[in-house]
Amino acid sequence: MKSHVLSIGQCTPDDAGLARVLATEADAHLDRARSGEDARALLAEKKYELVLVNRILDADGSSGVELIAALAREAHMPPLMLVSDYAEAQAQAVANGARMGFGKSTLHTPEVGQLLRQALHSDARAGT
Repeated sequence: MKSHVLSIGQCTPDDAGLARVLATEADAHLDRARSGEDARALLAEKKYELVLVNRILDADGSSGVELIAALAREAHMPPLMLVSDYAEAQAQAVANGARMGFGKSTLHTPEVGQLLRQALHSDARAGT
């Protein structure tokens, strides 16, 4: 069964890359949200197994880490991951409720494919 992933705040080319990797590495479909508001609407309509949040949302320049902190407090939220090459931003996201994410520079590596498969198919997400 195909998994569903929500991407928040990526630009169009980055979402295209994410969609390709998710399709080939994890048999997952990617939906896009430009903002936190758009994301909340999609999350209310559809079940997602993973949410990927850009460090800086492309549409409005807002903080992805702050969005993760807000989303992590909501009930029944799927696992969250930050998309950023900055270790400090990853640490902040994890401290605010995200799983360790990855950077765009490592997107096409076997390690990121494994990370995505684990996030989408782990027993740990069954309780979320």
